[in-house]
Amino acid sequence: MIETLKKWDEDLFLWLNSFHADWLDPIVFQMTETITWVPLFAFLIYRIFKQDRANAWWVLGGVALTILIADQFTSGFLKPLMERLRPCHDPRWDGMMHNYGRCGGLYGFVSSHAANTFGMAVFLNLKLKGKVKNLKWLFLYAAVVSYTRIYLGVHYPFDIVLGATIGVVVGWISWFFIVFIRRELIKQTLK
Repeated sequence: MIETLKKWDEDLFLWLNSFHADWLDPIVFQMTETITWVPLFAFLIYRIFKQDRANAWWVLGGVALTILIADQFTSGFLKPLMERLRPCHDPRWDGMMHNYGRCGGLYGFVSSHAANTFGMAVFLNLKLKGKVKNLKWLFLYAAVVSYTRIYLGVHYPFDIVLGATIGVVVGWISWFFIVFIRRELIKQTLK
């Protein structure tokens, strides 16, 4: 069963990775870089402080916690544990797959990009619900960043799906943790 799922994952990767254009390669590569999204992050910080100044530091702390947990769990724990080669490091795909730019670390299971971006999207949508409108588009941002990883040949689709799932779970946990801690701190100051 696992071998069948792995085969489907690899076949889907080769099919999705085959859709590329030379003119699009540098654009997609840039979309996967964190520096490209700094204006988006600056805009989010501005909106958070403008709409909910009283809770802004709690929100930013929650985002940092989400990314820290998601990134450490995926990169620090799962990748070394599972030791699944990234497609661009797997010699079976030489000449069959498209890779542009860097390949990254040796192992790719699961995608930290997917975990971090989906975790941030979930956390912000939960924490700022009703305070900052139209944050659902962060899921589109997360999906685009995640897809770039397949396009560039550094992750299989299942790496992305599982990374996104981990991000969603971590986003919920971080939201709960921040809400709980803040509520407990308020209770302590009222005593």
